[in-house]
Amino acid sequence: MKIEVTTVIWVLVCTALVYFMQAGFALCEAGLTRAKNTGNILMKNLMDFCIGTPCYWFVGFGLMFFGTGKFIGGFDPLIKGSYTAANSVVPQTMPLWCYVIFETCFCATAATIVSGSMAERTNFKAYCIYSACVSLFVYPVTGHWGWGGGWLAQLGFHDFAGSTMVHMVGGTIACLGAWMLGPRIGKYDKNGKARAIPGHNLTAMALGVFILWFCWFGFNGGSTAAMSTGKNAFEASLAFMNTNLAAAVATVVTMIFTWIRYGKPDVSMTFNASLAGLVAITAGCDCVTPVGAFFIGLVSGIIVVLSVEFFDNVAKIDDPVGAVSVHMVNGVWGTIAVGLFSAGYDGVGKGLFYGGGFHQLGIQVLAFITVQLYALVVMFIAFKIIDKTVGLRVPEEVEIDGLDYAEHGLTSAYSGFAITDVTDMEVDANENTDLGEDDFEQASQAQINAAVKVREETPLPADLDSGMHKVTIICRLSKFDALKKALNKLGVTGMTMSQVMGSGIERGSTSKYRGAVVDSTLIPKVKVEVIIGKIPVDSVIEVAKQTLYTGHIGDGKIFVYNVAKVVKVRTGEEDIKALADVE
Repeated sequence: MKIEVTTVIWVLVCTALVYFMQAGFALCEAGLTRAKNTGNILMKNLMDFCIGTPCYWFVGFGLMFFGTGKFIGGFDPLIKGSYTAANSVVPQTMPLWCYVIFETCFCATAATIVSGSMAERTNFKAYCIYSACVSLFVYPVTGHWGWGGGWLAQLGFHDFAGSTMVHMVGGTIACLGAWMLGPRIGKYDKNGKARAIPGHNLTAMALGVFILWFCWFGFNGGSTAAMSTGKNAFEASLAFMNTNLAAAVATVVTMIFTWIRYGKPDVSMTFNASLAGLVAITAGCDCVTPVGAFFIGLVSGIIVVLSVEFFDNVAKIDDPVGAVSVHMVNGVWGTIAVGLFSAGYDGVGKGLFYGGGFHQLGIQVLAFITVQLYALVVMFIAFKIIDKTVGLRVPEEVEIDGLDYAEHGLTSAYSGFAITDVTDMEVDANENTDLGEDDFEQASQAQINAAVKVREETPLPADLDSGMHKVTIICRLSKFDALKKALNKLGVTGMTMSQVMGSGIERGSTSKYRGAVVDSTLIPKVKVEVIIGKIPVDSVIEVAKQTLYTGHIGDGKIFVYNVAKVVKVRTGEEDIKALADVE
């Protein structure tokens, strides 16, 4: 083994960049989801790397690189074997641990892609388990096929930095997981129409994308795994150039495409396109010309939009961050693009458009189909076992309240940053509140409780309880007449009403987010107050819930207070007698 210092420095610097992609993924995913799940998402992105690292060290690296068998490497716990030119494809120009940490960061990237598509409704314990499964059983095996000297590598398959082995694998598992989980509550109405659930922080999302773009230079450029010759310098330079060009073109194309399609350029979709272009160019960044990179990015910018719409509206697979469209769909496209645009650099077969015929294209198509099938079969089994043991999805009430509190005991990921007391807000003005069921009789108790919240004071001791209560109901102005009639029918005839403003839903909005309608706005509400004595409090609460329920978070709130004394000024009557003519 002859250590090349320049190569070691190059690979270690690029490794650090690939690691820092975890920060980009965390910010991007957190920004595109709701604030009540931010802590959970940050934990998942942290644990992807921290669980994947020991798993890959324990057996993953050996399965991928120890030996040159067609279908799997060797069992080498804790990487104690000798990796020579005779028994592995591990570069002999750097210390083994240099290459191990480089590949570890790639493994963690494949695992973290899954997080976004399954966000906001996945059991955290389940997530930790299947993240380990990706690092133990999926990435090392498919990685061996293409990068470890396996059967795909022997056929001449080319995936320079991971469109297939990292992004398509992660995106495929993400798609399967999101399908098995089912959509988030409120994503689809009763007729199956997709509703927008906007992300809470596009600034975080944008910063995440910029970080990922920056780190992608290390992801693609570092895949030379060498920097000691002019040829290495050329490969890295071409990879940098093509990486940037494809991403930029995809971004511009999506901006124009959504502008035409939706009437305005979609912000989050345009940032998704940057990642789509990066994913697509990753396989062929070393073997296509900048002209090829231009067209790869152009196609990415269109298919990422159509793919998001397809999974939202046709497949009905709820993908909060677009990871399936970015990583799986564009991973497939990037894999195929090598067979179309390869200029034949560095011994790679020429693509169809460069006189190479269908040979390289056929190998690329075979690769993405077989790799995808393996990932689907293994992870379907893993997801099923996890679902039957620890449970894949959180309970309905946990999802509605947010995973931060139930899963991590975190009241808010933004404690100290809130301008107002978020606990008193009806709903975030930028959140889709549809609970998916507008019929009170068909709604679950969790849906009813989320739509019409009830807060009661601690009951008084029996010797202090007057038996009288004040019930304050906050509801939509449009529901006031129906509420008044329902309370009158129950026997409550006296009430006080005042108007307030609250955040809620106004249907018929034409504003769109990622192609789906956004319908939140400030609307007028009313506050109704009644004092009751003989009528049971539970009866008033039940009537109010049934009257106010429309199937949206923020339909209303009910507050119940203890009343110590009531005096009727006109007659001097007190307590229950004073309420005689209002009940």
